[in-house]
Amino acid sequence: MSAALNNAVVFESELLERHRQDRTERTALPLRSDEDVVALRKHVRERAVAIALSLVDQTKLVTAASELARNTLKYGGGGMVYLDALTDGFRKGVGLIFVDNGPGIPDLEMALRDGYTTGGGLGLGLGGSKRLVDEFDIDSRAGEGTAVSVVKWKR
Repeated sequence: MSAALNNAVVFESELLERHRQDRTERTALPLRSDEDVVALRKHVRERAVAIALSLVDQTKLVTAASELARNTLKYGGGGMVYLDALTDGFRKGVGLIFVDNGPGIPDLEMALRDGYTTGGGLGLGLGGSKRLVDEFDIDSRAGEGTAVSVVKWKR
């Protein structure tokens, strides 16, 4: 195994520990095409409905998932998303972890600012997604990839 591939595997296994204590179920889905993004939206909506998220919160979560999935495709060259059913005491939630083995994000602070883009878009993806969910965490390592973890809790 090459050093870069080994680092990517270690990076991904570290990231997948997120949500471990609260996770009751995990579904792994590939992100290689626009069709995978459509499938993810369906899975996220189903998971949100299953825990009775409000329609507004369902829409916020599906929108954030779609934006992050498209970023995974466009900037990370594709990857995986892990869809988690979460419970934290009496709360239920939906968690998502997006993982790619792309080039990484050189300046996370800048990338989270509205209007910043390297791909010609509006630059609202990361910052907008962060505002749509209850918890948002991002980790990026040059040459190893990026992971974004989000959670939406039932109110």
